[in-house]
Amino acid sequence: MTTTLRPESPESPAPGGGRTRRWQICANGRPVGALRTSATPRGDRCWGNISELEIWEGRGRGRGTVGALAAEEVLRGWDCERVDAVIPETATAALRLAEALGYRERMRNMAKALGAGPEPVLPPGVTARPIDAERYPAWLDEARAGYVRDLRASGLSERQARAKSDADHLHLLPQGAATPGVALRWLHGPDGAVLGSLWLALRERDLPDGRPLAWVMTVEVAPGLRGRGHGRTLMLLAERECLAVGVRDLGLNVFTENRVAIGLYTSLGYRITNRVLGKQLI
Repeated sequence: MTTTLRPESPESPAPGGGRTRRWQICANGRPVGALRTSATPRGDRCWGNISELEIWEGRGRGRGTVGALAAEEVLRGWDCERVDAVIPETATAALRLAEALGYRERMRNMAKALGAGPEPVLPPGVTARPIDAERYPAWLDEARAGYVRDLRASGLSERQARAKSDADHLHLLPQGAATPGVALRWLHGPDGAVLGSLWLALRERDLPDGRPLAWVMTVEVAPGLRGRGHGRTLMLLAERECLAVGVRDLGLNVFTENRVAIGLYTSLGYRITNRVLGKQLI
């Protein structure tokens, strides 16, 4: 029996200047499943993604494996040097398949429904202030450098990490500190010293039922002040900012190697929704 990919729809543009296409997985010409391939420019190459993989006939016969491998070939043809797969936490079979194909978990998505408990309150004397245009360049330099370190720890090369960091910040903050729908905040202690910073997208996307989902882009505690609870305070600030504009769902990414952050988010009631696994293609 021959398993192949066949286009289900025309190729279309993807956010960030990329491309995407949905495919049928066919056994002897008959559709038995489907998947989507996407590519996003990162520097002088592209970053691939496989999503929406499903097999509705003949599970357990290797059709998902063949479909995923064929999708990797499509992405190589699109000049992608890496591929990611975003897999729901409940899709245990898909997680096993990805691991068998050499994918390594590098990041997790976590989320929390807000508003069920008391309103978040910052510690006495602690205040939040906007990151203004004057101080934005210094904050951006630190945010880029921190993102590069996290990406390198997750398995990317130095060049890949810098290309992704530059592209992501340019795409997500096109107007700098004045970018609409973004909250950029410094956290100050009672003595006025900067304890850390927060970058929050107040409507990163909508959930299937139409509710807005905010997203924590970065939480950064000032060097030398870590381990004192300021990360927890920054997360409470993020939740307070969401509730102030009527947003009651908050998500975030956390790199798998960052066990301290995972422990913090779990203690605050965040739960894993997806796992992001990836590998080199070229």
